[in-house]
Amino acid sequence: MSKSNSGSVTGLQLDVLRALWAAGTASASQVHETLSERRQLAPTTVATLLKRLEKRGLVTHEREGRQHMFRALVTEESVVTQTLDQVTDEVFSGDVAAFAAKLLTRKDVKADDLAKIRGLLEARERELDS
Repeated sequence: MSKSNSGSVTGLQLDVLRALWAAGTASASQVHETLSERRQLAPTTVATLLKRLEKRGLVTHEREGRQHMFRALVTEESVVTQTLDQVTDEVFSGDVAAFAAKLLTRKDVKADDLAKIRGLLEARERELDS
């Protein structure tokens, strides 16, 4: 996701993107159906969200008959990366260690989470030493 379409993605927009990532392409009504499992939204709200995401360059559509079929132009990885970069910069003044420390102090961090994180840290250290 480039800086040209920067700005945070809201939770609702992220849900729309997740529906598109899962489906590949979907109509507004298909996205609405997917989202209705978790959220109470009017079909017009979903259509508006898709149009706004399209205006930002995150989504595109092609006409198939009478329907517009939407697909994401950004990957989940790029959205996650930009969101984490934004949080790191804006909330933690760019301090990655402070961000990680805050995550580790959460009550829901379990021993198996710490083991996974330890393995990731060791792998990253090996990468940096290479």
